[in-house]
Amino acid sequence: MELQLLPLLLACSLFFPVTTPVAREITDPCASQTNDFQHLNSTGLHLTLHHPQSPCSPVPLPSDLPFSTVIAHDAARIARLTTNTPSVRPTSLHPDKNSGNLADSLAASVPLAPGTSIGVGNYITRLGLGTPATLYAMVVDTGSSLTWLQCSPCVVSCHRQTGPLYNPRASSTYASVPCSATQCGKLQAATLNPSACSTSDVCIYQASYGDGSFSVGYLSKDTVSFGSSSFPGFYYGCGQDNEGLFGRSAGLIGLARNKLSLLYQLAPSLGSSFSYCLPTSASAGYLSIGSSNPGQYSYTPLVSSSLDDSLYFIGIAGMSVGGSPLAVSSSDYSSLPTIIDSGTVITRLPTAVYDALSKALATAMSGAPRAPAYSILDTCFEGQVSKLHVPAVDMVFAGGATLKLAPGNVLIDVDDSTTCLAFAATDSTAIIGNTQQQTFSVVYDVAQSRIGFAAGGCS
Repeated sequence: MELQLLPLLLACSLFFPVTTPVAREITDPCASQTNDFQHLNSTGLHLTLHHPQSPCSPVPLPSDLPFSTVIAHDAARIARLTTNTPSVRPTSLHPDKNSGNLADSLAASVPLAPGTSIGVGNYITRLGLGTPATLYAMVVDTGSSLTWLQCSPCVVSCHRQTGPLYNPRASSTYASVPCSATQCGKLQAATLNPSACSTSDVCIYQASYGDGSFSVGYLSKDTVSFGSSSFPGFYYGCGQDNEGLFGRSAGLIGLARNKLSLLYQLAPSLGSSFSYCLPTSASAGYLSIGSSNPGQYSYTPLVSSSLDDSLYFIGIAGMSVGGSPLAVSSSDYSSLPTIIDSGTVITRLPTAVYDALSKALATAMSGAPRAPAYSILDTCFEGQVSKLHVPAVDMVFAGGATLKLAPGNVLIDVDDSTTCLAFAATDSTAIIGNTQQQTFSVVYDVAQSRIGFAAGGCS
């Protein structure tokens, strides 16, 4: 019986051209962005992290990507982060009869839940998979659990990616996962979609995202590697139908709080923590798994929420502009659950808090010419952030951890002549996005149930 995956109709697809490599001079401008950040600590894994629009990224997005596109995909991502209601779109797989025995059939079609939108805000690193190992450029996502990548023979569809597809037949340590395996039963929590079973008893995963993107394929295990460190028996998705807004990446690394995430699977060897510094497009950052200096950070506790226990929730306690606290009550800050997320670009604040922030910033910058609103960003100024005098803005979290925001963490350039406050109002769920996190070290200390912040992380 054939597997069939009814194609999901996507509103749009972003397939970005890869430029032909050009011979570089000895003074390679990207050489400084391949730092392994060993100065962080001698233990753990230290991976270079690239901004999605960095020219040094292995899979860069266009530098002239309209900011309206960023906002649109941000909205799709947030819609998923704030709801876990499944969709009713059915899926099934269809093999290529000439592709060999990896292709198999689903017993039935099932609904796909709309997972977190990948959008264009996620950062990029490299992961090695298989024996011998091959490196793949992967999206890093703290809002997703399952790690997956595109796999040959790609029986239905693969989006265009930089570099070759992962070939399970070329790895001596590859194994598919049977439907009876414990990990197969954990897919529902990891992806919000139930697992399915092929006619040859192979577990099938279905990861879907808020913008209509999705990956469907075989739950598998193989050796995952980062530099000289390798970890056998890593569970991941071997994608056979991968469609949507993944750029030219090979797939996605999931770092959410779930037993199938990369963090939890490596925890027995490295511990239950990871840290990162999200860089600007002009620099490089890092992703470090299992290594941090506790004394470096100021911490805020992780809090529980009924919204989604795989996400990272913290509490905002206060904000100030130019040293003056915003004119709102403490209950306004705590009125909504607050997620900290690596893939959302624009931070969402409770409406009362946002309104006070917008008013205070506009007053402090009264000498700067105002510009019209840009999409959801309604506090805008003429010029670029680097040319304007921007007041100090502090974000204080429960427990006293504070982000002292630089101008580039407060305003974001939306085009060549306009910069806007990189915050928006919400009445559902607040989100601390990546614009405010850029250049800070942020540690997710899951073992101690806390998030830590430190300045100067990417230097």
